[in-house]
Amino acid sequence: MCLKPDSTGRPGVALIIPALNEEPVLATTLEAVPRSLFDRIVVADNGSRDHTAEIAAEGGATVVQEPERGYGAACLRALASLPAETAIVVFMQADLSEDPGEAGRLLGPIFEGRADLVIGSRTLGRPDPGALLPHQRFGNWLAIGLIRLLYGHRYTDLGPFRAIRADALRRLAMRDRNYGWTIEMQVRALEEGLRVLEVPVSYRRRAAGENKVSGNPAASLRAGAKIIWTVWKLWLRGRIAARRENR
Repeated sequence: MCLKPDSTGRPGVALIIPALNEEPVLATTLEAVPRSLFDRIVVADNGSRDHTAEIAAEGGATVVQEPERGYGAACLRALASLPAETAIVVFMQADLSEDPGEAGRLLGPIFEGRADLVIGSRTLGRPDPGALLPHQRFGNWLAIGLIRLLYGHRYTDLGPFRAIRADALRRLAMRDRNYGWTIEMQVRALEEGLRVLEVPVSYRRRAAGENKVSGNPAASLRAGAKIIWTVWKLWLRGRIAARRENR
């Protein structure tokens, strides 16, 4: 299926940035975004108690509010705000741990018709020393190992920096509202037969502000448990559906 171009002659591309109390870093993040690649930048304010929303608006982003805490909830709220002509969606963190200038690496394979979903792999790229903490590496290894065992696909990362065709994303019918969002997308992409590609990206320590998950042991445990449970849940759901079809 061809991507529908907008008035610029290329497919409409939206950037979604979920943000929670990112006042110290968000302006710098938005300044680093290559505006020529995007028709719309949406910051999903996930119940911030600082000036995140004001800074996002001053930086030229469309701001949507999602008071329910959760990465997935923020992403779903931002997606609901996109115009119908949006053809590709890029997801990126607000903390400048990813390099916005590398967004073209994610978009290229989609523009060229080689992929439906492109994941920025931190492990294939150049993570700065200490950017990926030991418990992050272990959780990543465990989750992608489980996907390989159950689905036979070799992912290298669960990196949140990613691009996906909007029509493909709608097919995934994403539901997760918190820690399971990224892995739900990757598993559902396999179930729906999407063309998935990983490309190397840089990864840095957050430029400023607080690590909500990786810097919080309790949150890291909750996230890890939710990620593993999400894989099992989706696999079991698929098995049940297959049995019903074979009756």
